[in-house]
Amino acid sequence: MKPLRTLSPDIVENIDFVFCDLDDTLTLNGRLPAASYAGLEKLAQAGKKIIVVTGRPAGWCDMIARFWPVEGVVGENGAFYFRYLRSENRMVRKFLFGEKKREHDRTKLAALFAELRKSFPKLKLASDQIFRVSDIAIDICEDVPPLPKDVVQDVVLKLEKRGASVKVSSIHINAWIGKFNKLSMLSTFLQDEFKLGAAKAKKCALYIGDSPNDEPMFEFFSHTVGVRNIEKFVSEMHALPKYVTRAEGGLGFLELANVLTRGQAPLSPVRGSNRRSSSPRRR
Repeated sequence: MKPLRTLSPDIVENIDFVFCDLDDTLTLNGRLPAASYAGLEKLAQAGKKIIVVTGRPAGWCDMIARFWPVEGVVGENGAFYFRYLRSENRMVRKFLFGEKKREHDRTKLAALFAELRKSFPKLKLASDQIFRVSDIAIDICEDVPPLPKDVVQDVVLKLEKRGASVKVSSIHINAWIGKFNKLSMLSTFLQDEFKLGAAKAKKCALYIGDSPNDEPMFEFFSHTVGVRNIEKFVSEMHALPKYVTRAEGGLGFLELANVLTRGQAPLSPVRGSNRRSSSPRRR
């Protein structure tokens, strides 16, 4: 991984989209610092289209799509995307599977978790589980003492043997039914909403993340960045980002925002086609 400061000005000039993970990429020590939000605003005001790509639940993603200066959110590791059209005061929600299939999968995942608890009685679902529609998230360090790596690996293997797709983030083990991932739904989002194909996306987009569940993105996109804290996962990953920031988490994200905007001052007002109109808000 090269230092972010070596990112070529020619690359910077051609970046129109910024895709970013959430936990430990935008956040720092479990919080969203002002620096991260300032970075989002700076990128948006410079005309960059930001899409958050996360393992977090639908309930969180609805809020992020509606209130943050972003074009949309891919959530639950690729189960859906949400986009709030501010000019129309309208939320677009696209799920990979219909409600009946999601309900069936949730039942199956709940049974898998109950089975896991027989071997690992101290396992706990993440506190955001009640807001999820397609997967389960097992807490490995967010609100519980860190699980040993060998336990995490054993849980992952047991879930995979029972047919689940599994990814480990910096805070959760996420498991779902189906072969989707962050990249597959992001590709659908880009095609649906921007008519942007894979070949062009590789040239005009940059992805920033922090952990093994970002590997499909690191492997696919030409321009990729890891925040400094990715270094703790290097030995576990096959696909690494090309660049790394000096700072961790949200401070590293601000570092990227400064590089992509060349340190320019924020613009006012916010520009862009997907911004709130001046028409009265409908309740």
